[in-house]
Amino acid sequence: MSRNWGALAGGVLLVLLVGLAAVGPHLTRDPIARDIEHGLSAMGAPLPPGDGALLGTDQLGRDVWARLVAGAGSSLAIAGLATLLALVIGLAVGLTAGYAGGRVDTILMRFVDLVLSFPFLMVAILLAALLREADLASSTLPVIVTLGAVSWTTLARVVRAKALTLAAADHVTAARALGATPARIVLRHILPNVAGLVAAVALLAFAQNLLAEAALSYLGLGPPPPEASWGRMLYEGRPYYRTAPHLVIAPGLAIVLAVVAFHLAGEALRARFDPAERLR
Repeated sequence: MSRNWGALAGGVLLVLLVGLAAVGPHLTRDPIARDIEHGLSAMGAPLPPGDGALLGTDQLGRDVWARLVAGAGSSLAIAGLATLLALVIGLAVGLTAGYAGGRVDTILMRFVDLVLSFPFLMVAILLAALLREADLASSTLPVIVTLGAVSWTTLARVVRAKALTLAAADHVTAARALGATPARIVLRHILPNVAGLVAAVALLAFAQNLLAEAALSYLGLGPPPPEASWGRMLYEGRPYYRTAPHLVIAPGLAIVLAVVAFHLAGEALRARFDPAERLR
């Protein structure tokens, strides 16, 4: 019962989040437009939430709600593309290791262990900083490549474990005896049987990438200003956490809800497709 409620809550939050990112920008103000005259108090301080601005304004007179909505689209796009990249790498490594077995499996899994031995966020920060030095600082490409390059390992291990079992199954053995090529066996007989579990792990990776993107943006390694980003909004609102707490509460709460939504949805799918989870 608790899992059903968790799946429902995650699904509702996901629908609301995606809807906000898709439709919200057309219904809000310009997220980078400054309104010094009406967006700040007489003392030049950010305005609190109210009728003029649903979630108040920031230190430059910009609408916090508009920036929050724009940040949703930016964060989801970056995390989504990074997860897609991780999906491609993880599937390629996991399927190859699981089907080939033997020395190929050993070499690939030792490489996965090597990557896992480094702290995820530290590697992400290092790669993002290096890529920004390669004349890519004006785009979101460094963040996407960075997160995709460090978030594929769990997916690879899950796919490899499932592929090892399937490679010894009767229908795969029969296909091999009939002369089917390894590529055909992997694409027709193994990949469809791991798709559900892959989707679950991908949602969990999405949550991880969403949180990591916020951390990189907070450190100045995310989308460049004035593009809205939840992590950068947290950083910019840090000096005002006492006088204008809405500047940190709004993006912080958005990050938490988004990560929880993808995590709940991923756990629900994992419980659905993982036999070990279904037996609990």
